[in-house]
Amino acid sequence: MVMFVIGFINGICSFITFRNKELRKVGCVLYLLASSITSLLTITMFTVKFWFVVFIQLHSIISSSILQTDCAFIGPVLKLCLYLDGWLNACVAIERTVNVSKGITFDKKMSKRAARWIIPILFVIIMGTIIHEPISHELFEYPTQKYKPINNNLAMNKSMRNEIYSEYEIEHNVLCVIRYSRSVQTYNTITLFVHLVVPFLLNLCSALFIIFGTARQRSTTHNNQTLREHILKQINEHKQLLISPIILLILALPRLIISLVSGCVDPSNNPWLYLCGYFTSFIPPMLIFAVFVLPSELYWKTFKNSITKWRRHGCW
Repeated sequence: MVMFVIGFINGICSFITFRNKELRKVGCVLYLLASSITSLLTITMFTVKFWFVVFIQLHSIISSSILQTDCAFIGPVLKLCLYLDGWLNACVAIERTVNVSKGITFDKKMSKRAARWIIPILFVIIMGTIIHEPISHELFEYPTQKYKPINNNLAMNKSMRNEIYSEYEIEHNVLCVIRYSRSVQTYNTITLFVHLVVPFLLNLCSALFIIFGTARQRSTTHNNQTLREHILKQINEHKQLLISPIILLILALPRLIISLVSGCVDPSNNPWLYLCGYFTSFIPPMLIFAVFVLPSELYWKTFKNSITKWRRHGCW
């Protein structure tokens, strides 16, 4: 719930910033606006998933249709949102690279038209790459014996409880299991790496291109400094471009590792290790405001102006 509150505030603040008409003249802001909406959807579905699990654990008898909804809908939608968020960030990085390379010849209208096409195309492609998941799922039911005391007398020794004052009841537990053939498992692994690693590489390469390209341009106009000095200066000015994708990749690694584990894993020995790894993988969508708005003077100023306008007139 703490993650939901933080993620919801992040998504709302990012949405307020990037829905500004003046900013939406370029495709980069359209990607960030779509990423803000995706982050809101991600943290909302993650919270729904959390309470879904709590509800299932509290009630052993659950309708199969409700469990089917958890297996076939919530999980794939969560994965779709996470993948889409990563690719939208990569699109932002690519457009920034194109902007630096073209300079004053950069066509803002063309970038805006391209973004309007690319966003829905990304959605369809990513959804197509994970369509096998809701198809391959099934419900696995298994019974467990649960000790039930009689007369609530728990002060007696174990033997007396078992013989006179206790009984066992059968609980029916259900798990969502996904079974893949070897070929589908290979395909699933490849798509997993593509959706997690390729956006990181695009972000990293674009950051290096911006740093080295800007340094090379500056070195031709400012001969009083060497190319190495210009590169170091650009790294210092644009270090967030390098740090951000690395942090996002580190946060996504637990999801990558958990997804690659085949079969069922018993987390009873280290439950917090698995929980922290799973929860950590949902942090990247919560960092849009911190990664894109706070370091930018333009975006931060736009956000403050939007808040001021809302306070005065009660609208965005």
